[in-house]
Amino acid sequence: MSTETQPVKYKATDFKSSAEPRWCPGCEDYAILKAVQTAMAQIGRPKNEHAVVSGIGCSSRFPYYMGTYGFHTIHGRPLPIATGLKVSNPELAVWVVTGDGDGISIGGNHLMHALRRNTDMNILLFDNRIYGLTKGQYSPTSEKGKINKTAPYGTIEEPADPLGLAVECGASFVAQISATYVKELVSVLVEAYNHKGTSFVHIYQNCYIYNNGAFDGFTERSIRDDNNIKIENGKPLVFGEKSNKGLVMGYGKFDIVEFEPENIPDNVIIYDETDVTLVRMISDMKFPEYPVPMGVIKRVKMPTFDDAVHEQIESAKTKFKPNLAKLISSGETWEVK
Repeated sequence: MSTETQPVKYKATDFKSSAEPRWCPGCEDYAILKAVQTAMAQIGRPKNEHAVVSGIGCSSRFPYYMGTYGFHTIHGRPLPIATGLKVSNPELAVWVVTGDGDGISIGGNHLMHALRRNTDMNILLFDNRIYGLTKGQYSPTSEKGKINKTAPYGTIEEPADPLGLAVECGASFVAQISATYVKELVSVLVEAYNHKGTSFVHIYQNCYIYNNGAFDGFTERSIRDDNNIKIENGKPLVFGEKSNKGLVMGYGKFDIVEFEPENIPDNVIIYDETDVTLVRMISDMKFPEYPVPMGVIKRVKMPTFDDAVHEQIESAKTKFKPNLAKLISSGETWEVK
């Protein structure tokens, strides 16, 4: 009889808490919650090896509904806390849940530095293009001209671009997906976890109460195949309901060509998620001129901040023998060598 220990098979329900989720009926946060729990089950680690950190907003209620460790922090500040958590407990899988207000406005500076530092954690940015928790004010990603409580005549600002921001800040893993693509969302979350470094996942999430239909132009089921493009490394950039459209290189931008589905032209681009030029061009595509990219946009290997911290500590330990008593009694001035 075999004495080998069989791996534990987890279910999504193993990562639920006893708290009942309290979002508005129909909120796509429910779908994202289920996707995260399903992804964690597929990852195969127990709930006590995961921690979910959030800021303030509708999405930031997330830790209450997870059976994992959780930390509901203050507005715009989940990322520095998550960084400290990962550095102090490197074996922990750290997930940050934030929104377009919490992550791009109040916490925009922390997001920028978290992406460049490349701490091994996963950032999930729920983007509904509105402040939902405070009842409908425009957010950094609200579309220009959007009429709302704080812009009764329409917003006059150009919206922030989370995808482009992540790419230009040097993130090592960048993905984009809609909450309506539950199966694909689970897959992206697992890939984000498997990446060594900061994984940034931009999630389109409809707010049925204060910004309903913001993404219908490219997520509504009957038209989305013509208005989305699935990004897969090593695969041609093809889209359309009949897979009869593709992206080819034009003069400084992509051109869209049409063809018979069984005869993809040789000049249709084969995607490379490590190619900086392609990554930037994909992140620059704006709907409706171009289809909205969905999937993993960028994935490159880079040193991580948490590993570097521990390497520096170990290196420092080899240079001298710690003596706390001697240090305390050495006078008012300390010299670090």
